[in-house]
Amino acid sequence: MNRRDPAGIEARIGYAFKDRLLLERALTRLAYTLEAGLPPDAHMDALATLGDAVINVAVVEAVVAGGAHDKGAITNRKMNLVNMTRLRGLAEGLDLAGYVRWGKGEAAQMVWTSGRVLAECLEALVGAVYLDGGMEAAAGVLRRLGLTERV
Repeated sequence: MNRRDPAGIEARIGYAFKDRLLLERALTRLAYTLEAGLPPDAHMDALATLGDAVINVAVVEAVVAGGAHDKGAITNRKMNLVNMTRLRGLAEGLDLAGYVRWGKGEAAQMVWTSGRVLAECLEALVGAVYLDGGMEAAAGVLRRLGLTERV
């Protein structure tokens, strides 16, 4: 797979990174990092964990702002909005796989076509936006992607 210019994903999410290294890190899989001999912190895993938390906070904020007050209702709405299938669909809509640096085995197996892989890539991207621009920037990206626009 030929990797697209990372600037393209910025246009798609409506956010321009101040720190380009964060964007590169968000688009780099651990397998690629190991194969390329990059530093151990040059891959997306930590950003995906952070992005997962940021997405949950942004969605809960939007649900509460939308008028939900009952803990059970908030939790149910969040679960309906934030799941692997939904995040993967958003990542597919961005053609995120085309911007990621995949390991050779991942590329050969086209790992982005099944499971949670693309959802994790989207989480890493959101985590990077959060570190680069804060919660407002991350929430704006999620709104533009349609995750929190009609909660």
